[in-house]
Formats: sequence, structure tokens, C-alpha cells
Amino acid sequence: MAIIVNMDVMMAKRKMSLNELSEIVNISLANLSKLKTGKVKAIRFSTLNAVCEALDCQPADILEHTKEEEL
Repeated sequence: MAIIVNMDVMMAKRKMSLNELSEIVNISLANLSKLKTGKVKAIRFSTLNAVCEALDCQPADILEHTKEEEL
């Protein structure tokens, strides 16, 4: 996949654990963990919005596009 999820970087910058983020955005720990590790095929805009609000960041801070051959 050419989309890299950098949610762990933003969480570290904000000193927020996955448990804290899960409580704030009201998304299960399992689903957030899958998102954080990039093991999802899609993300709803409402979920992305909630995560960005909780981490006080932009979608580009969480998601990065790279060419397949760079992986």
C-alpha cells in the first residue's frame, strides 16, 4: 500500500496513549490499533476528523502517500 499511517508519531508528540485516544474519539482500542499500524484498507472521514481533533493535527500529519517502489 502506498499510504503510510504516522499516527504513532503524532501520538508521541502529543504524549497520548492509544487508550487515551480511544476514549477521546470513542473508537475501540482494537480498531485504533489497526489504524495506527496501517492494517486497515479504509478510514471514514468522521474517524479521521475525530483523530485529528483529538491530536490537534491535520490529516497530512497522520497520512502520507509514497510511491510503491519507495516501500
